[in-house]
Amino acid sequence: MDARSELGDFLKSRRAALRPEDVGITPPPNRRRVTGLRREELSMLAGVSITHYTRLEQGRAPNASDGVLESIARTLRLSDDETAHLKDLARPAVASSRPTPPRVAHASASARQLLTAMSDVPALVLDRHNDVLAWNRTGHALLAGHLAPESPDTSATRPNLTRMLFLDEQYQELFTNWNEEAQLGVASLRLVAGRHPHDRCLAELIGQLTMNCDEFASRWARHPVRTCTSGVKHLRHPMVGPMDLSFENLVIPGASGQRLIAYTAEPGSPSEAALRLLGSATAPMVEDPTAVRRRHEVQQCMPAVQEICGGPSAQRARHPRTGRDNKHPPGR
Repeated sequence: MDARSELGDFLKSRRAALRPEDVGITPPPNRRRVTGLRREELSMLAGVSITHYTRLEQGRAPNASDGVLESIARTLRLSDDETAHLKDLARPAVASSRPTPPRVAHASASARQLLTAMSDVPALVLDRHNDVLAWNRTGHALLAGHLAPESPDTSATRPNLTRMLFLDEQYQELFTNWNEEAQLGVASLRLVAGRHPHDRCLAELIGQLTMNCDEFASRWARHPVRTCTSGVKHLRHPMVGPMDLSFENLVIPGASGQRLIAYTAEPGSPSEAALRLLGSATAPMVEDPTAVRRRHEVQQCMPAVQEICGGPSAQRARHPRTGRDNKHPPGR
């Protein structure tokens, strides 16, 4: 990603989103040719020279101070996430010096232990690209029952939740509020891309989505920025119906950007009942203990039965005419 062009596009999109009236400017009676605020209007409101602001928007002011950036952010009414994103884009050298962990091949051992311990709670482990590194049984059943359970085990088949959100129809249909999910997916990806401008895998993901999905490309061009660490997912599951599930992102220490996401329902709610039903419907079959005990008893008795019947050799099939063993046909 070219941080300089990204910075200019981001600032232009935010200028265009503000009307002069929103910031106390009375526009002249003649028709404005610019959508939103002009550069000179923004620089005046932020207390920054027009020359300095223009250089910043063109990516030619790599040493902009915190004071300047925060003043511009306040004028543009940026959120905390958007302000952090602005600083990342305005200082590409700082963002580039931030260590970019290598792409992770597998979920950490501690993360897998957590997934095993949370067998009744839908959970999965993601990397910073939103690749699914592992999931437990209920996590797989909740979000991707149409995929093979072992999909996360290899990079060739590993699901990516952002890619699925735009290119996988079955995953899209899971969300009753897909538009909101799509916006959040793009906004959180923007934030990660600003922090890691030279992440090749991330650039490939963005390029693939831009080329193959007009909806993604349109949303990406609007530069939404937002972090997503917790909230509520509104789902319509094909097996158990509607569910409203809270989710939490838990960063796994020392695991190169891995995080665990768990989904829970409000106690006593219809969503909890649906989640329990999903867990029961996808639980592994457990054999009746009585049947297991009886089979074991029969196996223990088999040597005695074979001895009474003449040993294992007596069990061989006999030729109906010769009476010889079928293992040795006549004439050979």
